[in-house]
Amino acid sequence: MTYVITSMCLREGSCAPVCPVDCIVAGKPASEWPQYYIDRDTCIDCGACVSECPYGAIFPEEEVPEAYVAQGGERLSMPANTPGFAEIYEDVDINGNPIRLEATRVLDEGETVDFTPSIQVNVDFYESGPGYHALD
Repeated sequence: MTYVITSMCLREGSCAPVCPVDCIVAGKPASEWPQYYIDRDTCIDCGACVSECPYGAIFPEEEVPEAYVAQGGERLSMPANTPGFAEIYEDVDINGNPIRLEATRVLDEGETVDFTPSIQVNVDFYESGPGYHALD
């Protein structure tokens, strides 16, 4: 089992420093890879990252929700120019660095979202994505 960070990630970054094997990284460029990603080959399944995420964006791979029911107010982030994601989100991360996500939207109460595509996005990031090469 490994953990997966879903599109509820807003790059706040508190998950990465608690990882004992340093397998969590921010995608680069953020416009294409707007969240943090977990290297499934390095993850030791300790779960330390889960409780640190202020957005509840991290799940064990086998428990990534197929039908997440929003409480309302959760924000999703996608790569820039994703249809239906037109809001810009700006904040600062745990180190005080600016965060700018170009394609977000806020969920309505009761809205249902399938987060299982996040599993493949995480795999793509590490196997072939431009974000992976930016880590070199």
